[in-house]
Amino acid sequence: MIYQTLISATELKARAQYLNLVIVDCRHDLVNPNAGRDAYAAGHLPLARFVHLDELLSGPKTDASGRFHGRHPLPDRQQFVQAMRALGISNDTQVVAYDGHGGMYAARLWWMLRWIGHADVAVLDGGVAAWQGLGEPLSTELPPAATPGNLQDLSALVKSVDVQALLANLSTPTLQVVDARAPDRFRGENETMDAVGGHIPGAKNRFFKDNLQADGRFKDATQLRQEWLTVVGDPQAAVMQCGSGVTACHNLLALEVAGLAGASLYPGSWSEWSSDPARPVATGN
Repeated sequence: MIYQTLISATELKARAQYLNLVIVDCRHDLVNPNAGRDAYAAGHLPLARFVHLDELLSGPKTDASGRFHGRHPLPDRQQFVQAMRALGISNDTQVVAYDGHGGMYAARLWWMLRWIGHADVAVLDGGVAAWQGLGEPLSTELPPAATPGNLQDLSALVKSVDVQALLANLSTPTLQVVDARAPDRFRGENETMDAVGGHIPGAKNRFFKDNLQADGRFKDATQLRQEWLTVVGDPQAAVMQCGSGVTACHNLLALEVAGLAGASLYPGSWSEWSSDPARPVATGN
């Protein structure tokens, strides 16, 4: 059995010994970049390997010309493939990503592995809390050095769009942009991460945390489908964005769970869009 969206803590516990498995700890804090590594050192799932959002799951913020591409642009594709091989990931590896924030960072790794064509990756539903909820311990031991994997760069299983496509969409709307940030930031209020508050004109707001139940696990597929169909009619014509291309992946995962595959990611998201004063900004709902 393979897992390509979510895996429960119960399933992971029962099947870990039967899977060709690499578990990846994606914990992070946007305000404190050291928090994830500190949490990993304090206790992680046994044999899990740590990846840092800023170091492995993001690329340089500016290109050679100095143009800003957002706070967490995608890294060089080949460098990412090499980093995943170094974790021991091969083409036949089942990857399980987890964090301590309802999947908001683990979903980024889920999307990025699909970006390089690796389908067998799932997010641990409920993260660390769900694992501990089974009475399972965390470990402070580092896993043995990984045997490098043979992961290949294959055709992408996901889509992305750039800022130029969304600028063109303003005059000829064919895409529905969906913003994963909290409602107040979408309205342009309480902006603390970026210099300008507001949202891309025409965007709708779907806070990524609305994909979750009170216990931090995802809502079931039926409920997610019902909710998302009020936001997007055709997922193939939808673009997910957020502040910097991270929590937008959570919405993409929720769409996949709901059976509404095909939406695109705008990696630069609001941090890139708002960096150019020539780009229009909307506020309010």
